[in-house]
Amino acid sequence: MATTNGTPHFVGPFAAMLAGWIAEQRALGYQYTRQIHDLSRFDQWSAATGHRSSTLPQSLVEQWTAKRPHEGEATRQRRVTLLRGLAQYMQRQGIPAWIPPPQAATPHYLPHIFTRRELATLFAAIDACPRDVRSPYRHRVFPVLFRVLYGTGVRISEALALTRRDFDGKAGTIHIRHGKGDKERRLPLHPVLVGMLRDYLAENPGPDRDGPLFPNPRGQAYATRTLYAVFRRFLWAAGISHGGRGAGPRLHDIRHSYAVHCLQDWVRQGADLTVALPYLSAYLGHTGLQQTQYYLRLTAECYPDLVTQVERACAGIIPGGGARS
Repeated sequence: MATTNGTPHFVGPFAAMLAGWIAEQRALGYQYTRQIHDLSRFDQWSAATGHRSSTLPQSLVEQWTAKRPHEGEATRQRRVTLLRGLAQYMQRQGIPAWIPPPQAATPHYLPHIFTRRELATLFAAIDACPRDVRSPYRHRVFPVLFRVLYGTGVRISEALALTRRDFDGKAGTIHIRHGKGDKERRLPLHPVLVGMLRDYLAENPGPDRDGPLFPNPRGQAYATRTLYAVFRRFLWAAGISHGGRGAGPRLHDIRHSYAVHCLQDWVRQGADLTVALPYLSAYLGHTGLQQTQYYLRLTAECYPDLVTQVERACAGIIPGGGARS
């Protein structure tokens, strides 16, 4: 798929609208990278159907958003959401477009919050990762990468996007340049993690400071799907059961565990969570406190012995739901 500045060359009847909508979303601060794949498929499909009009009729929308064999509901709803956004953009441009109705919310996945014992077992399995001729550096990369994930709570995409330049050993920070919503932030690290990263880079010197901090055998950044497969193998080696696709534990649950464990420690230390919560929100790269408050409820659910303390410390601000990002 040919692109210009990260935007594909659309070929179907909605090419101009698709390009304009992506430009609008990026101007608002959204990266819109993963969505481009789905939009490109819609562009090619709409051209293949023989549709020539620039309008978006209900029949075309319903054909595209119909449930497909072996497709999960969450995947279908993602397609519906994207087409809703496109149709709304087209209407703002004065072009007739049928907006599909919002979908009923599907039950949210309940994150797996790793216990401290599970994490110790998991990291022992990661540290025992053997050398492999096909991946000669994985036994060095994975122990540090997974500790960065848990030690900072960064998203897996943020960790894999780190370059060698993004780690400042003197300041003890990492620089997230393009987080969710294209936001950047600098994160102070625990001294133990700083020392581990220093040792890791000393053992794996590289001439290109703009190269990935955690390179794959080809010297490129690992793909998220590759790391998920690796994670599944480490879970198996650690004796932590996996419920299958959609059941978890998921790789993203390491981030959830980091946030919940932070709150757990703060509650037990008697910290003022109304003061501490904004710091956690900024550290995690959330756009607002509502996303971070979700972890208060998870903390209470996963650690029943803390319910009274959490309710007393956070009276009135524990939400009934919330975003998980």
